[in-house]
Amino acid sequence: MNITAQDVNKLRQETGAGMMDCKKALTEANGNFEEAITILRKKGQKISANRADRETSEGAVFIHINEDATQGVIFSLGCETDFVGKNEGFLSLGKTILEAAVAQKPANIEALNALHVEGRPISEIIVDFVGKIGEKIEVVRYEQINAEGVFSYTHSNGKLGVLIGLNGTGGANVADLGKDLAMQIASMKPIAVDKDGVDASVIEREIEIGKDQARQEGKPDAMLEKIAMGKLNKFYQENTLLGQQFVKDNSLTIQQLIEKYDKNIKVPAFFRVSLG
Repeated sequence: MNITAQDVNKLRQETGAGMMDCKKALTEANGNFEEAITILRKKGQKISANRADRETSEGAVFIHINEDATQGVIFSLGCETDFVGKNEGFLSLGKTILEAAVAQKPANIEALNALHVEGRPISEIIVDFVGKIGEKIEVVRYEQINAEGVFSYTHSNGKLGVLIGLNGTGGANVADLGKDLAMQIASMKPIAVDKDGVDASVIEREIEIGKDQARQEGKPDAMLEKIAMGKLNKFYQENTLLGQQFVKDNSLTIQQLIEKYDKNIKVPAFFRVSLG
């Protein structure tokens, strides 16, 4: 397969790896970007943690939590340029969609787009706005949480938001905990609450990468599985919320931080939504 300079540059920007390493990885992967990223990781390349964020568009994130903090909605409205993302009309459109979502509680993006506002579906309202500004606009992601306590964080640029739910609070004042957890998620980008929430395909990939790295280091075959599992546990510590170190106090894990408030507190779900 012919690997173009544009392909190589795209992979370099997404991963932070060197140009030659990217070209070799793409060649070995026959042009498959995800496979090329896995190949780079197997060879010990440190892949940029912001890769997924760079693939998103411009726009804004909108969040609403009800008065008793038991229900929350978060969604991102994407556009092509930062200029439009800051446009008053664009932000007003986002607020209109948010109000409809809060009132009617659609199950997913498709249902959200089908909601009616003043007799017209949201999808049609968006199309009309696209016609006015000449840019593609769409709801990129939509999520909702129901819990005993729901908390949020919105970054100052308006392009990053977090929604997190807590159960088992027992009426305790956990507003500070909710805020700290939301900011932790914004900063450290966990992929799941704990290891039980990590997708099986991700676990399989990490084990494979761990074995390949150990093999390249000259470790005996009999030790590869054990070494890979050790690397997997480190992956859990770095990439699951409860396993991560608390950014404001590295002597605590998030699990330990939560237990300082109440050992019965659980995190049923969280969502980190970003643009830009």
